[in-house]
Amino acid sequence: MKLSQFKFKLPEEQVALEPPYRAFKNEDGTEEKVYHRDECRLMVVHRKSQTIDMFEKDAEGNDTENFLTFRQIIDYFDEGDTFVFNDTKVFPARLFGTKEKTDAQIEVFLLRELNEELRLWDVLVEPARKIRIGNKLFFDEEGPMVAEVIDNTTSRGRTLRFLYDCPHDEFKKELFDLGSAPLPRYIIDRRPATPDDMENFQTIFAKHEGAVTAPASGLHFSRELMKRLEIRGVNFSFITVHCGLGCFDPIEVEDLTKHKMSSEQMAVSSEACRIVNETKQAGHHVCAIGISTLRATETAVGTDGMLKEYHGWTNKFIFPPYDFGLADSMVTNFYHPESIMVMAAAAFGGYDLVMKAYEMAVENGYQFGCYGDAMLILDD
Repeated sequence: MKLSQFKFKLPEEQVALEPPYRAFKNEDGTEEKVYHRDECRLMVVHRKSQTIDMFEKDAEGNDTENFLTFRQIIDYFDEGDTFVFNDTKVFPARLFGTKEKTDAQIEVFLLRELNEELRLWDVLVEPARKIRIGNKLFFDEEGPMVAEVIDNTTSRGRTLRFLYDCPHDEFKKELFDLGSAPLPRYIIDRRPATPDDMENFQTIFAKHEGAVTAPASGLHFSRELMKRLEIRGVNFSFITVHCGLGCFDPIEVEDLTKHKMSSEQMAVSSEACRIVNETKQAGHHVCAIGISTLRATETAVGTDGMLKEYHGWTNKFIFPPYDFGLADSMVTNFYHPESIMVMAAAAFGGYDLVMKAYEMAVENGYQFGCYGDAMLILDD
């Protein structure tokens, strides 16, 4: 397929800057927001019948004027079905420092720790043209957090050595205390990150630290919804994919077969495999929650259609046509034009049907992006 086949016009006001919330006025006139992560809209795409649901039904089965909300996802699954979640944990990767002598403000985006003992980190810097090997960056006027640039890795990439002499756990806590939630550029360019974002930009089941962006489709699950699914008899299988920035990299080739994804570290445990494989063998549904989960399960599925234990990396890039081997349903958000997430959803649900769903989403005011609305694709 061609990159241009995934172009569409997305109004700026339909890019979600926050999760769903309700605002309340305090007695002093200030506004307080209460976030409800499971109250976004839900669009349901049926890939066999080629139908799309946006509205709740009345007793006669006719559409009402009320949009489906995410918490109604429970109505589409039964006892014995399994949801596969990504339990990666996002860390506060965006920091701001000042360059020695010039005091220029530099954004430092932490990617991953390279060497615990030497305090080496792989980072991105902005503006990159101002940062050269040997420069020092200061991160806290009142504290000792200083880093030295010791290598160039890419046009924006650098290797930093943090000059901080203390136990590693203390160093990491101090470093993360200086950081903020690594919101995508399309949000951070329009508003600053807030303390609420570090909670909102994290799934409630986050466990294994290592992600620099959230597995967005998992953000919609509240504790109440998880409990209701558990009571219904839906199983949960947790795998780990440390989401990187590869999903935000612009695709610069028209021929999608020539695009190379950045690699992400992933792990599929034997317990995760047991839950998923028993579900498949019993004839129940397996639902992948998010594109990161979908890419990982397609990396670890065997030729027999069963999930295999896996510890390593994946750079799988999914676009139409693609023959899926594991999940028969999936949850994804609505994403920006020409993004790899749109392509993976189109591969799963069928290009024409999914692009029709995107057209309907734009026309009906759905919210796009990590904090936006959700799509459920079913094999019925």
